[in-house]
Amino acid sequence: MAEQLSPKRRGPTRDERAMEWPFFVILYLTMAGGYVSALVADRSLREPDQWLLFTLLLVAQGSLYWFGARWSTSPRWWPAYFVVQAGLTFVIGLLVRGHWLALGLYMGMVGYIVGSLWPHLRRIGGAVVVCLGLLALNLIASWGAQVFVQSLPILGLMCAFVLIYVVLFVRQSQARERAQALLSELEVAHQQLQEYAAQVEELTLSQERERMARELHDTLAQGLAGLILQLEAADSHLEGGDPAQAQAVVQQAMRRARTTLHEARRAIRALRAPSLEQGGLVDALRREVEQFSATSGVETAFEVAAGLPEVSPEAAQQILRIVQESLSNVARHAQASYVLVRLAAMNGGLQVEVQDDGVGFDPDQGLARADCFGLAGMVERASRVGGVLRVESARGRGTGTRVVLEIEGRDWKERREGRDGRDPHPHR
Repeated sequence: MAEQLSPKRRGPTRDERAMEWPFFVILYLTMAGGYVSALVADRSLREPDQWLLFTLLLVAQGSLYWFGARWSTSPRWWPAYFVVQAGLTFVIGLLVRGHWLALGLYMGMVGYIVGSLWPHLRRIGGAVVVCLGLLALNLIASWGAQVFVQSLPILGLMCAFVLIYVVLFVRQSQARERAQALLSELEVAHQQLQEYAAQVEELTLSQERERMARELHDTLAQGLAGLILQLEAADSHLEGGDPAQAQAVVQQAMRRARTTLHEARRAIRALRAPSLEQGGLVDALRREVEQFSATSGVETAFEVAAGLPEVSPEAAQQILRIVQESLSNVARHAQASYVLVRLAAMNGGLQVEVQDDGVGFDPDQGLARADCFGLAGMVERASRVGGVLRVESARGRGTGTRVVLEIEGRDWKERREGRDGRDPHPHR
């Protein structure tokens, strides 16, 4: 009954039919009681022809109410349905001659109109006016105009009660429907969130597997492959009666083994809780330097100047990763015997320096190589915290490599966004 007019009307749901039951129960009880009461009160209605007509009209009207609940709200059929129902009610009103059954039928029709046409107020108003006009004609014909006028207050109260009841019923039905729609949307959204979470988890695991595969390939796989070649070379020198050359190769293999061990431990530490969680940046760097010296066999010094500024957790994480990558490059490529890691204050900011005495390399060539991720990653990490990374080195120069990270204490955000006009990725 509370369906709205629409070009494509859906059938009423089971819940909506359950909510319509009170209306139909009241309507059919009123019709049945009025039918019996009218027959008892009016002897002429008990005559065969009058009784048959009266019974058929009332049964037809009740049937239209029952079946009309499923199709009468269609814009195509509702006007015809309204005309037929109004005509049946008017004829029954003439037959019962002002009996209260006529009032009950008209009030039921008013309620049905409001429930069927809601919220189209203009259509409701027009249909209700027609119903009340037919009711007035029935009552005037049966009671006379004077009695009808005297009965207007009671009729108005009855009509108001019906309208209020039906409007409250319709609003409750609509609120229930909206709540069910929201619940369905929430269930769909929850299911989508679960699917997205599963996709993110799968993607994260896939990326972590790929990262670990790269780490293992660059550390254990390459290191063990190099060790195998060096041991084979040493074995060949021993068979050829050249123990001195075999010893030199074995010493190279030992250095490679230390470097591989350092890289493997660094990869393992990356899977565990970050060292920054166990202390500040200075403590984390000190542990990293000590670990590097113990595993690589390279003499390492760590210097910390006074008056260091506070560093955000994000910046500390990026600084630690840059130092780790720098030390890893020293162990793998520099052939150095001494490394210095130094922290110092600089214009309210921080300067981090990693310097070795190795063979050096060409930074431009290193950045241009497609398979060289270490140096490019260091530059990207520096850029994330508004820092500038400089790499000072040259292949074969013999003065080693100097990696300098500078993070200013002011305008970090502008530096990150490139607003100061400076190159966010300098390497020289």
